Formats: sequence, structure tokens, C-alpha cells
Amino acid sequence: MNPDSNTTAKTAIVTGGASGLGYAIAQKFVQQNIRTIIIGRNEEKLQAAKEAFGELCSYIVFDLTNLPQIPELVTDIVEKYGRIDILVNNAGINMKKPFEEVTDEEFQRILLTNVTSVFALSREVVKTMLPHGSGAIVNISSMAAQYGIPKVIAYTASKTAIEGMTRAMAVDLSPQGIRVNCVAPGFIATDMSAKALNNDPERKNRVLSRTPMGKLGVPADVAEAVYFYATDGAKYVTGTVLPVDGGNSIGF
Repeated sequence: MNPDSNTTAKTAIVTGGASGLGYAIAQKFVQQNIRTIIIGRNEEKLQAAKEAFGELCSYIVFDLTNLPQIPELVTDIVEKYGRIDILVNNAGINMKKPFEEVTDEEFQRILLTNVTSVFALSREVVKTMLPHGSGAIVNISSMAAQYGIPKVIAYTASKTAIEGMTRAMAVDLSPQGIRVNCVAPGFIATDMSAKALNNDPERKNRVLSRTPMGKLGVPADVAEAVYFYATDGAKYVTGTVLPVDGGNSIGF
């Protein structure tokens, strides 16, 4: 480990860090000597990720919809690791259902996980960043915030909110030295997406035909963008949304 590296001794939180995009982001951070705390609900997956990543990774089993416990969670992390330099709000849930069949409870559940818990965790982490006058927050959006995708009304509402929150957070926090940015992944090949697309050839063809690069991305592509935002390479970048999508959002 190079003691002069600008990321040595930095501490990051990655929510949903045990699978998919979160796993790739946590892996990238650990490779760059960033102490990384992954948060999720599935201890088995968290434990497996920690074993894969080694001593720079630790995990906490926590359900982020448990809003009243978030302040204590953050206090515990700061007491144990000293400070939080980077927060990646990656955890999120999706639900595919025809618009008219979505219940109030289902809509609220997705907003609670994807928006309210992101706000609550960010607020508590920011309180610990302010005394240091530095920090980086990276939110994860989606193509659903760029254009209409069928049967994902609650998810779309939540990710559009994330992009608006990113801009509002950046305006509020950047004067205090805390940068806030957002990565909007396109169609990335994860276990979950591969299953969905392979079972629906028509949808897969539509995705690929409107992606100028003509292929799906891989989780590491998203991890690279998050790493850029989280570190000094992006020290003059705040309030932006970066699509990592092979051109999908501008494709025709």
C-alpha cells in the first residue's frame, strides 16, 4: 500500500455492496486502497463479498428502511472507523407491474427504499463530513430517469427524484466542500438483468438496437465512473449526472 496515495486511509460506505453494481463498486474501492464498508440485508452475501475483498472491507447487516436506526448506524461507523469520506447510495429495489395494478403500499415501499432512506443516510453522513470540510457522495440513478420505461412507475419516480436530489444536495453541500454527483447506468449485464433480458428476446433486441455501442455494459464500467466521482480526479465536479450506457440515452 502506497502511503502517498491520495486514497490511502479514506473510508467509504457502499449500500447494497454485496451484489451487482454495488459489488463491483466496492471491489474497485478496495483495489484502490479505500477502506470500504458494505451495507445490506443479506448476511450470507455480505460475508462472501468481505471474504473476496479482504481486510480492507467490512460489512454491516442493516435494513435501510429502518429510518429511526440510521443515526445510530452512522455514529457507530464513525466511532469504529474515524470518519466517512465517501458515500455511495447504491441500494435500491425495483418492481415490474402494470401501472393501474400498483398499490399505494407498493409505491410507498419503493420510494421509502430508493428515496427516503437515501436522504436519511446522506443527511446523517453529511453531519459527520461537515466538520472536515470535505466528502463525496455518489448517488445511483437509472435510464428510467432519462425516458419512459414500461411497467416501472414507482422505480421511475424514485430514480427521477434521485437525480433532482443530487442537484439540490450539490447546491446545498458543495459550498461546505462536499461534492454530490450521480451515475445513471444503462443496461448492464448483471445476473438479474441477464435473466430478465434472456427471457424476453424482444426487449433484449430493443435494448441493443437503441444502444449505439450495440452491447450491454458490465458492472465494472459503472464502478469506474463512481470511483472517478468519489476521488480527487473529480475535485471540481459536482451536481452532475453521468450516463454509463453505451449511448443508450441518446440512441435511436
